[in-house]
Amino acid sequence: MVRGAHHPDHPRPRGGGLPIEGRSHGSMDIQLIDRDEELKRMREEISSAPRIALDCEAAGFHRYSDQLCLLQLTAGSVTYLVDPFAVSPAETLRPLLEDPRREVIMHGADFDLRLLDRDLGIHLTSLFDTQVAATLLGKPGIGLQSLLSDELGIHLPKKYQRADWAIRPLPEPMLQYAAKDTLHLLDLADRLSDELERAGRRAWVEEELRELEKIRFTEPEPADPAARMKASRDLSDREVHRLREAIAWRDAIARERDRAPFRVTNDSVLVEIARRSPGSVEDLVKVRGMNERLARQSGEELLDRLAQVDTLPDREVQGLPRRERNGRGRPPPEEEERFYRLKDVRNRTAERLGIDRGALISNSVLTDLAAEPPRTLEELTHVPSVRRWQAELMGAEMLAALAGSGAEAGEGAGPE
Repeated sequence: MVRGAHHPDHPRPRGGGLPIEGRSHGSMDIQLIDRDEELKRMREEISSAPRIALDCEAAGFHRYSDQLCLLQLTAGSVTYLVDPFAVSPAETLRPLLEDPRREVIMHGADFDLRLLDRDLGIHLTSLFDTQVAATLLGKPGIGLQSLLSDELGIHLPKKYQRADWAIRPLPEPMLQYAAKDTLHLLDLADRLSDELERAGRRAWVEEELRELEKIRFTEPEPADPAARMKASRDLSDREVHRLREAIAWRDAIARERDRAPFRVTNDSVLVEIARRSPGSVEDLVKVRGMNERLARQSGEELLDRLAQVDTLPDREVQGLPRRERNGRGRPPPEEEERFYRLKDVRNRTAERLGIDRGALISNSVLTDLAAEPPRTLEELTHVPSVRRWQAELMGAEMLAALAGSGAEAGEGAGPE
């Protein structure tokens, strides 16, 4: 069993460990870290490790907050599962993970880096992200399961992909599942690193990784809560106002119960409520998809909110914010032509290199370049959203496209 895994009503087992086959050098020991003395021991054991594989589990799919629920670290022959509900790992992990001499291997680190910043104040300085590497190598599947299967012949289960990692105690099968997320990352990183060197793309990945390390958690900008629902475009002003009240009602319940809002009731139910404005609990129960128990337990408050909206004079519900459509509207013809010439350069280069077009450079970056075209390679490299490796790879062709020559005539996209 997992060393340290225990039920709170039973004594904690000591010693042993859970051997897992699959790594080239043998079995893997998994240890649950949920006591301060264990945290100290872990720090001592991995302080000399040159590399650490790291992953984080959160509970945003189930809970109101996407709080950090578990950290998995593999170093040497041991995988540690750190329970941040039981111990405060920040001061222990910070010197281990922020040391530029120690490489930290992650997969799809973007969201986890925000969690580490927000919940632990930790900022990596020597990251290697296997998903970034796989993307710039043009791998057909960049998910962890796909890569492990294609590169190492290892098949990971998917049973607990959307498990509730905030439950305690965590069942041993979930602990074993969590450990496997970092168990093979070091081997995968080695394989991808070798491929990057052979392809001459290591510098591309390094530049992307240094930018990734700058990611910090930021609170989302306050916005009209109805704006993210596409269906709100088809509602009247008063119906949109009802929808906002229904969203606020659901949000209060979700916060109180610590549940993801969609697990209280889904968006389509709220939109239908906004359209129909039910006048009684019985009417609310009849709304398609509405949970009867929820309606009877908490429906009166929602009905009161809706009734207040329906008593407002028209002038107080008109002109309120609506769903904003994406983009700045259609650009001028000359700007649009520059965009399509840039897109042609990007697409031909991506096809030649075998890289996803959006991964090579996104449409949003091309839109910005078309709107404010740089005139020289130096200006291009100073555009914040353009990487140096992208400018070196296809900068000359992009500048020609912006100037209206060369690229649109089908000239080459430049050397790899």
